Amino acid sequence: MVIDPAILRTDPDRIRESQRRRGEDEKIVDSLIAADQAMRTARQHFDELRNQQKLIGKDIGPLQGQLKKADDAAKPALQAQLDGLMAKAQALAEETKAAELASGDAAAEAELLWLQIPNLVNLDSPVGGEADFTVIEHVGVPRDFAAEGFVPKDHLEIGEALSAIDVERGAKVSGSRFYYLTGPGAELEFALLNLAMDHARQHGLIPMITPALVLPTAMEGTGFLGQAAENVYRVESDDLYLVGTSEVPLAAFHSEEIIDVADLPKRYAGWSSCFRREAGSYGKDTRGIIRVHQFDKVEMFVFCDPANAEAEHANMLAWEKEFLDALELPYRVIDVATGDLGSSASRKFDIEAWIPTQDAYREVTSTSNTNEFQARRLRIRMRDGETTKPLATLNGTLCAMPRVIVAILENHQQADGSVMIPAALRPYMQGRTQLS
Repeated sequence: MVIDPAILRTDPDRIRESQRRRGEDEKIVDSLIAADQAMRTARQHFDELRNQQKLIGKDIGPLQGQLKKADDAAKPALQAQLDGLMAKAQALAEETKAAELASGDAAAEAELLWLQIPNLVNLDSPVGGEADFTVIEHVGVPRDFAAEGFVPKDHLEIGEALSAIDVERGAKVSGSRFYYLTGPGAELEFALLNLAMDHARQHGLIPMITPALVLPTAMEGTGFLGQAAENVYRVESDDLYLVGTSEVPLAAFHSEEIIDVADLPKRYAGWSSCFRREAGSYGKDTRGIIRVHQFDKVEMFVFCDPANAEAEHANMLAWEKEFLDALELPYRVIDVATGDLGSSASRKFDIEAWIPTQDAYREVTSTSNTNEFQARRLRIRMRDGETTKPLATLNGTLCAMPRVIVAILENHQQADGSVMIPAALRPYMQGRTQLS
């Protein structure tokens, strides 16, 4: 079950309200209530039959002992009584086996419906679709290129002039939406990686290099085989999936485990290549490296007590803001609307950097509180004294390399075609102050 079943049984309207806010089907809640009741009834019937089996077993043993000790006159009656019990036990065994199968089928049907229910939205999230977000704050002021006396170039024109980005050869080798980072472009990515990892370590996150291929259980457990399935690459011959974010292997790292509450929170920063089919994006962002099939990313991930999840969410947003501040980029923070949360998130904050040539803010980082949703699917629990219960998980992008590179090239470009390197990156780029 991906949501606490107690909510379904005591407050189903809470799930209906979440479905409404997401723009999802509310009627599935009625189907789930019926399936949950059928599952509990079937399980209760199975348990009752098992108890009857135990009671008959207790009667058979002593009766067999009596039969062995009885005289010839008493044996026929005892044998008849034993035969009756054995026949009843046999019939009960068959009935119990059928009840066990029925209970399993009912549980499987309920589980299929549970998997169709996305996480319960935070009631503070704005309601609506992609365009209905709420702006929380603006940080920094976009440059006035007109006042500086030149027209800004887009990231691809800059990148090609600097021999930093090569999309033509990327397309030649791999097809559309692939690219090479060359020379200063590759150096810029490595610098961003090192800065991001140093930033993560300063805040107590453990660096990780994660697998790029995962089993279906990991992909489904994190919620990426539902609404997001169309954007996932699958290696059918091995039944493995290429990850679209290291969130997946980071979340599954502690799957099927129980973590002592004293060891929480556990905070990780994972680097991986990410792969996305970008299905449904035909005609969008076809120029440059904003929307691509493969890219590298540093992702933060936290396991914590659900009582501390909102505080951890605020921490992750603050760390993302610090990173963008270090890169001297103007940006805004938005509270993502319910219809754009994805299946796992209860609440999500995006940071969107200003892209001068698009005259728009574009997402560069995101952080989501998934509460217990992923932990329940991946069977990750915490032990608090004598009790165990699901913990909470949160994720947040610290640096998605291509989009951050886009923002740096466009915001820090100079009239002569060079690009100023943000001061925080210079120690990772041999002290250089610009790309030229």
